[in-house]
Amino acid sequence: MSQHDIYNILEQVKGGALSPEDAMLKLKLEPFQDLGYAKVDHHRELRQGVCEVIYGQSKTPEQIVGIASAMKSRGQKTILVTRISGETADFIAGTFEIDYNEAGRLGVIGPMPEPDGDGVIVVATGGTSDIPVAEEAAITAEALGNRVTRLYDVGVSGVHRLLSHAEDIMSARAIVAVAGMEGALASVVGGLADCPVIGVPTSVGYGAAFGGVAALLSMLNSCASGVSVVNIDNGFGGGYLASMMNHMRSKP
Repeated sequence: MSQHDIYNILEQVKGGALSPEDAMLKLKLEPFQDLGYAKVDHHRELRQGVCEVIYGQSKTPEQIVGIASAMKSRGQKTILVTRISGETADFIAGTFEIDYNEAGRLGVIGPMPEPDGDGVIVVATGGTSDIPVAEEAAITAEALGNRVTRLYDVGVSGVHRLLSHAEDIMSARAIVAVAGMEGALASVVGGLADCPVIGVPTSVGYGAAFGGVAALLSMLNSCASGVSVVNIDNGFGGGYLASMMNHMRSKP
């Protein structure tokens, strides 16, 4: 949508020919930009409150740069690119300034926004091996305007490590619990916190962990109320959902 189109809509609202609600609907329903290999949704922030995120896996570096260029041309300042290699990040750096997180395999093009969420999001892991998925969640939440506290390697095999952070857990607005093996961390955190807990099962574990299925089923069967679960290794989904929760009160 061009500035001229937006101006015409605003003029109609000013003249009483269009209600503010109908004008917002028009803005939300405006078409995407067709690049041939991608259809860039420039109005996602109007509909959902968050701009489009680039899922980098299986995309070529050239395609990622093309999509990011289209987003930049429409004024998007911060662009999150998930599931990319260091080599792809280096390619992107030839066009844009990108802050690449090697552990989480994601990068942020442009500046990080100032936190505007209601509180703090806690991202906790059962073990060190879960950190890559946790970093995807943490960086996602930060790129969406949240303050994040990281509690890494606080699994139930040494539960005193988790309990030493009870104040962080009990004061959080939302918690992302990232764990593999039997996935018990989400239930334990859920039994301590008064905020929503998002379980992120990881594919960490020995044979009977079935690539994260055991942790997934354990979290789905949690006896703690207030625990929701995203897909295996889906740190992005956990961080995104936590951000939505952390911005609920600040919505107009």
